[in-house]
Amino acid sequence: MIVLVINCGSSSIKYQVNRLPANQALASGLLECIGEEDSRLKHKTPDGEHELSPRVPDHATGMNLILKTLTDPDIGVIEDISEIRAVGHRVVHGGEAYSGSVMLSKDVIETVREFATLAPLHNPPNLTGIEAATKVLPDVPQVAVFDTAFHQTIPERAFLYGLPYELYEKERIRRYGFHGTSHHYVAERAADLLGRPLEEVNLITCHLGNGCSITAVERGRSVDTSMGLTPLEGVVMGTRSGDIDPAIIFHLLDLGDEWTPQRINHMLNKESGLLGVSGLSNDMRNLMEAASGGERRAQLAIDLFNYRIRKYVGAYMAVLRTLDGIVFTGGIGENNPAIREDVLSGLEGFGIALDPAKNEVTSDGERDVAAADSRTRVLVVPTDEEGYIAQEAYRVGLAGQG
Repeated sequence: MIVLVINCGSSSIKYQVNRLPANQALASGLLECIGEEDSRLKHKTPDGEHELSPRVPDHATGMNLILKTLTDPDIGVIEDISEIRAVGHRVVHGGEAYSGSVMLSKDVIETVREFATLAPLHNPPNLTGIEAATKVLPDVPQVAVFDTAFHQTIPERAFLYGLPYELYEKERIRRYGFHGTSHHYVAERAADLLGRPLEEVNLITCHLGNGCSITAVERGRSVDTSMGLTPLEGVVMGTRSGDIDPAIIFHLLDLGDEWTPQRINHMLNKESGLLGVSGLSNDMRNLMEAASGGERRAQLAIDLFNYRIRKYVGAYMAVLRTLDGIVFTGGIGENNPAIREDVLSGLEGFGIALDPAKNEVTSDGERDVAAADSRTRVLVVPTDEEGYIAQEAYRVGLAGQG
């Protein structure tokens, strides 16, 4: 069965086509700059990459273009759109309403719309993608897979903030967490690598990319995570500040008219993190190159990044009490051995030790890079959020159809 995965942004549609139940990826792509003059589609299959430059005024037109590309005689991977048996949609925020993936309905869509106030940059585009896909594939099951769902097992003592309880009761202000599809996927794969059921292992999963989050997984369940009400909280990221003293915001507001709430919000989300500290880049590869050439602030940004992650690892070791594995995923987590080494440096006394040779090996696959005598295994697991969404769409939308 063919499943189409859709991850819709405000001016983009990311997609992947998988064959289930083997979950084989047949094609993937990214349509960018929707509504602009320079719209472009990058379409990738096992035979190669193809780039198109059509005029795409809206998401509905974009969905039609994607389906046309998927069925193209030369670069497509299916003969007819009728082969698509389900569509899985990444939806960032499901709040407390959903602890798992669900079939889309009017009620679900309305709930996603309600939570747009908590994810204004993500939920509205997600809804646009749902509307566009439903329009062109009206008879195909549409499944919502929520970034927040995996974290709905976090206990109240961990998800509440030290604010008046009425703010939680009336405004639902609490820790929700994000990257849930990635954390859930790599936790499942890590358990398989350890040869144990997920329900029997304790893990710390580190999703490190331009956005970063750390999750404590106790016996297969998320019990704490670094991102909060929004994806701004937690460790230092590419352009996001991560944890700060909230009084900094009020101090900036008192400095003058330049510091409006909108300006501060933009600064914290788009001008901070690695970019803000280094003054150079939000790309770790660029920073490491600059640091090797003696750029002090580039090295400072790297050191700050690693230090904050190590703090969260230490905190979650205390939360879990026993630890079977630390999992690194995401573009930085998977591909940067120096970051893994520095994050875990000095933790040998806690039973965590890398094998330097294994850690340095460049590989696209899953691997254990811990020393033979390390009590806690250190695993590198490439994430596959699209593959996870495809599996969920298959499970929810197609289970029992044969």
